[in-house]
Amino acid sequence: MSGEWWRSAVIYQVYVWSFADSDGDGIGDLPGVRSRLPYLRDLGVDAVWLNPFYPSPQADNGYDVADYRDVDPRFGTLDDVAGLIADAHDLGLRIILDLVPNHTSDQHPWFRAALAAPPGSRERARYLFRDGRGPDGAQPPNNWISMFGGRAWTRVGSQWYLHLFAPEQPDLDWTNDEVRAEFEDILRFWFDLGADGFRIDVAHGLAKDPQMPDLGEKQIATGPAPEGHPHWDLDEVHDVYRSWRRLSDSYPGERVFVGEVWVQSLDRLARYLRRDELHTAFNFTFLLARWSAKSLRTAVDDSIGHLLTVGAPATWVLSNHDVIRHVTRYGGGELGLRRARAAALLMLALPGGAYVYQGEELGLPEVTELPDELRRDPTFRRSQGADPGRDGCRVPLPWSGAVPSYGFGPGAAAWLPQPPEWAQLTVARQTGDPASMLELYRSALRHRRELPALGDGALHWLSTEDEVLAFRREPGFTCVLNVGDVPVPLPPEVDGARLLLASDPAADPGTLPAASAAWFAAGR
Repeated sequence: MSGEWWRSAVIYQVYVWSFADSDGDGIGDLPGVRSRLPYLRDLGVDAVWLNPFYPSPQADNGYDVADYRDVDPRFGTLDDVAGLIADAHDLGLRIILDLVPNHTSDQHPWFRAALAAPPGSRERARYLFRDGRGPDGAQPPNNWISMFGGRAWTRVGSQWYLHLFAPEQPDLDWTNDEVRAEFEDILRFWFDLGADGFRIDVAHGLAKDPQMPDLGEKQIATGPAPEGHPHWDLDEVHDVYRSWRRLSDSYPGERVFVGEVWVQSLDRLARYLRRDELHTAFNFTFLLARWSAKSLRTAVDDSIGHLLTVGAPATWVLSNHDVIRHVTRYGGGELGLRRARAAALLMLALPGGAYVYQGEELGLPEVTELPDELRRDPTFRRSQGADPGRDGCRVPLPWSGAVPSYGFGPGAAAWLPQPPEWAQLTVARQTGDPASMLELYRSALRHRRELPALGDGALHWLSTEDEVLAFRREPGFTCVLNVGDVPVPLPPEVDGARLLLASDPAADPGTLPAASAAWFAAGR
């Protein structure tokens, strides 16, 4: 894949903590990822996105970065990163790193210097320190709420600092020239090492209203950002990404930026994807769509239509490290698995790019029963357990064997316990089984590479009824999805077509089973 490779790419998300453990400490690491790169090549993906591996106190599993130009010793070394990138390139894979620009760790040298410096100092100007309200400044500057619960301000001495996430994650001030220059240098450091791009964490959050007004009743702290919010999706953020795009375009090999942009309007999302800004962004509209033909089609049409106005491809994602795994969201058990199989064929047939979160190709469900003392998500801690947090979608992968850690590492224990039923879901157990989720993904990704109709391009909807969706992509490809609970006749447009792949391997000719999808090619 060359040229604008990112327009059609299938990118596999590796949560480093939970992918593969090389040294038996129960935590995934970069040598573990490196050893499994052939698996990802054989799966058929185009690129690998690595969640943060930088030095960090791990208050938010690495999204609290203490040093942006190094590797946390628990994950490896800079030499491991360089070797991983080189191996990936030799295998035809690209590597995308995770960048966290909204905030640093409270252990970052800059923030430690800020705490030691007085109000008004250069050191504090890199962050968002403000005086408190009230006669003695004992009240926070405003009523902003942390994404992890509680107020978004912590008092130190006579001032307060902003943290839209945990107190250990102080927000940077992106009006500060030193902050901007520092991150451009960070980008150059990793591009020079061979990285092919960056996923940008909280890409819509860098700019804040300088007046810092109180939140109104409708300006909720979590979820997609509404227009006019004082700390989400401000227009000033786009200047940052224009500067970054100029920098990435100065490197060979189509280096890319992928934005995590939680906004309520696809029109607002499209603004991040103009030709001089980010290349692509995650499509949360599709991820959040209900399991119904109307909801799914609306998500597809709206996404393609709005992004087409700026010439950007849509991207499609079903799960990631921040949401409940879609097997569980779609009902769990056998029903959830059937729907997840069908959704995979829908996603991989749509125009544009796609993301596969580690383990979805195995049909892994959310793990809902975890010991409280092992949970690491700050959402769980700050809510005193009222919110279970995101650990359930981060449980380490099962690779082989009948007992924990199922090949995750040489030790018997993983940092989060794997359910005993995962012995039936290991890579080794599913390999070669034509009815398995893994072989479905492998087949779909192989077809996607081979068929000129798939990847970037257009689609044409076919006329269907009830809970059926069908679309054609040229040359000669048709996808049919039955979202309903009963079998349905196939549309006449696929009469005489050749069945390429079906999510229900027992599909009968002429009908499409409930909660299933199928791909067809013109001719026999």
